[in-house]
Amino acid sequence: MALSRPEVHVRPRPVRTGGPRRLTGLLLGRLLALAALVVLSLLILYPALWMVSTSLKPDSQVFAYPPRWIPDPVMWGNYARAWASAPFTRYALNSLFYAVTVTFGTVLSCSLAAYGFSKLRFPGRDFLFVVMLSTMMIPGLVTLVPQYVLFSKLGWINTYLPLIVPSFFAGAFFTFLLRQYFLGIPNELLEAARVDGANELWIWARVVLPLATPALATVAIFTFDGAWNDYVNPLLYLNDEKLYTLQVGLASFRSANDTQWQLLMAASVLVLLPVVLLFFVFQKYFIEGASLTGSVKG
Repeated sequence: MALSRPEVHVRPRPVRTGGPRRLTGLLLGRLLALAALVVLSLLILYPALWMVSTSLKPDSQVFAYPPRWIPDPVMWGNYARAWASAPFTRYALNSLFYAVTVTFGTVLSCSLAAYGFSKLRFPGRDFLFVVMLSTMMIPGLVTLVPQYVLFSKLGWINTYLPLIVPSFFAGAFFTFLLRQYFLGIPNELLEAARVDGANELWIWARVVLPLATPALATVAIFTFDGAWNDYVNPLLYLNDEKLYTLQVGLASFRSANDTQWQLLMAASVLVLLPVVLLFFVFQKYFIEGASLTGSVKG
C-alpha cells in the first residue's frame, strides 16, 4: 500500500513595491509628465484655438483689448458668410481634384522607383540612387523660375498641367521613404512569385504594395496635405479665377484697405477640416508607416 505524501503549502512571497515613497515618486513623475504634455499641447494648439475663436467673433471683438477667447455673441453665421462671399464650392472641387491627382501620381511613381531601387539589381543602381538623393539639396525656389519658363514655352500656363505632371516623376524624399520600407520585405516572397511565373510589375502590384500599406498611407497623407495647402504654385500658374484653389481663394478676404479677419478665420477653419479628418481616419497607418519598421506580419 503506497503511502501518501503530506501536502506542502508554499506561501507566495509578497511582491515588494518599494514602499509608499516609491509609489508616491512614480505618481508624482507621471503627473509632472502629464502636466508638461498638456502645457506643450496648449502651446502648439494656441494658433488653432485662436483661429476658431476669431471665426466666431463679431467684427467689433476681433481686436478687442484685453482679448476675448469666448465671443459674445457667438457668430455662427460667419461660416456661411465666408463660404458665400466667393465661389468656394468651385475652389473646393478644384483643390480636391488637384490634391487627389497629385497624390495618385506621387504614390504611383515613387512606389515604382522605390521598388526598382530596393528589389531589382541593375548596373549603376546605387549611383543613380545617390544622384536622386542629391536633388534634395537643391532648394525649390532655385528651380521655380526655370520651371516657369519651361512650362510657359510648353503652353501649360493657366492649366493644371504644371501642378500635376511633375508628381508623376518620382520625388527623392518619398522614394527614399518607400525604399527603406521595401527593404524590410523578405526577398523570399518575391522569389516565390518569380518561380510561379510572375513578372516584376505583377510582383510590385500584388506582393509589395499590399505589404507596404502603412508606408503608402504615410506618403499619401503627406502628399495630399501638401497639395491641399499649396499656395505658391497655384498662384503662380493659374490666372483664371475658375481654376483657383482654396488657398488662393482665401486671399480674397485680404485687400490693401481692409481685411475681414473673422471671415478669413472662418474660411480657414473650413479649409483645415478635411486635412484634420483625413489624419484621424488614417492615423493608424500613418503612425505605423512613419516608424518605418519594415516588418511583415503573418
